[in-house]
Amino acid sequence: MSRKRGAALAAAALIAVLVISASVVPSSAQEPPPPIGIELLTDRAEFTDNVDLKLKNKLDGKATEVVNVKDPSLTVTARITVQPGAEFGWHTHPGPVIVNVVEGELVYVAADDCVEREYPADTAFIDAGGDHVHNAFGDPDAGPTVLVATFFHAPPAPGPLLIPADAPEGCEI
Repeated sequence: MSRKRGAALAAAALIAVLVISASVVPSSAQEPPPPIGIELLTDRAEFTDNVDLKLKNKLDGKATEVVNVKDPSLTVTARITVQPGAEFGWHTHPGPVIVNVVEGELVYVAADDCVEREYPADTAFIDAGGDHVHNAFGDPDAGPTVLVATFFHAPPAPGPLLIPADAPEGCEI
């Protein structure tokens, strides 16, 4: 190999290393993910037909809860990522929510009984919304929890899908 060709190859290699190095952000400079990240998968969608929604939910040790929504109207679906130990805080929703746990485990606590219910990956549950106050958090000893939630009776954008609520007395989580 000639001296000129060797020098050209060395220069090209140095340039390649510099270009690659410039596009890599050191791990200490990367932003940590938010405690709870919400990515809307759909815009708000409206039923074009006359639709009523009735859900029945029977949890162990509780009476059957019936949720009737005469006009579930706007719906929206979101992917929610909950970091380990991150907590939603006490809240409710404008209408019912159907939640699929895709990864990890979510711990759900209803204000009316303060029982921690665990929902691991590949399970689903119904949140009644309305006056049903609850809290939820990601398992602090596991990786992120990923949920896909469909909200019914959502407000028009940019209306909130979560409505903050006061913590119930005597419910320590």
